[in-house]
Amino acid sequence: MKKAILWILAFIITLSTAVYQRITGPTYPIRGKVELNGRNISYELPRTHETGKDCPVSIETADPEIAGYLIYKRFKTADHWTTILMERKNNQLTAEIPSQPPAGKLEYKIILSSPTEEKSLTGEEPVIIRFKGHVPLGVLIPHVFVMFMAMLFGIRAGLEALRKDSNPQLLAIITTALLIAGGFILGPLVQKYAFGTLWSGFPLGTDLTDNKTLIALIGWIAALIAGRKGQPARKWVLAASLIQFIIFLIPHSLLGSELDYSKIDSMNNGFKP
Repeated sequence: MKKAILWILAFIITLSTAVYQRITGPTYPIRGKVELNGRNISYELPRTHETGKDCPVSIETADPEIAGYLIYKRFKTADHWTTILMERKNNQLTAEIPSQPPAGKLEYKIILSSPTEEKSLTGEEPVIIRFKGHVPLGVLIPHVFVMFMAMLFGIRAGLEALRKDSNPQLLAIITTALLIAGGFILGPLVQKYAFGTLWSGFPLGTDLTDNKTLIALIGWIAALIAGRKGQPARKWVLAASLIQFIIFLIPHSLLGSELDYSKIDSMNNGFKP
C-alpha cells in the first residue's frame, strides 16, 4: 500500500509540474481584460503559431464605437512598426499576423480605440509570437508522453530514495532510459520538424529546453555510476530527482530556437521580406 501511495504522490507532483510549466511558458496565450468605453473587454493573444499561414487575432466586443488596429515588427530588429487595421465581423474585431519562417519571432500590440480614448491591451509591453513548423502528432504525442513518464519515474525514484533500506536503482535506470528516448531521440525529431534543427543546446547553442534535458541526463548518469556495484546510492538518486524536478519547473520553450533576421537580411542584400 505504501508503494501505491508513493506512485499516486509522484503522479500528482508530475501532473502539477506539467500544468505549471504549461501555463507559465512563453508559448501560452496572454489573457486579460481592459475597460474601454464603459465596457469590460476580455482578450486572448497568441504567442505561437504554425508557419506557412498567418495567425488570426480576434477581440470580441459588441460595441460598434470600438475599433482597433494591430502593429507589429520583427523581433530584435530596427524595423519600423507596421500597422494593420482590424476588421469588424459581427461582434469581433479581427486581424492577421503575417507568417514567419520557422523560429521567426514578431512583437506586436493590439490597440483599441473609442471616441474618447485609446488603449493598448498589454500596455507598453508588446506580445512576442514565435512561428514553428508543423510537428506530426505521431512524433509529438510520443515525445510528450515519454517525457511525462520520465518525470513520473524520476520523481518516484526520488521518493523511493527517501525510504530507508530501499534500492531505487531500477527506477533510476528506467528514468534514464525514458529521458534518453524522449529527450534525445524524439525531442530532436520534434525540434527538427518545428525549427529545422535537431539540437540547439550545448555545445551548439543556448536552447534552454535542450540544455536542461542534458543537465537532467547528466544527473541520472551520475546516479547510475554511483550505484553501478549494486549500491542503492540513495543520495545520488535523490539529488538527480531534485535536479530534474527543479529544472523541469523552468517553462518549456524559454530561450528556445530563435531566427536571426540579420542573417536573412544580409543574404537578401538588406531587403526585408
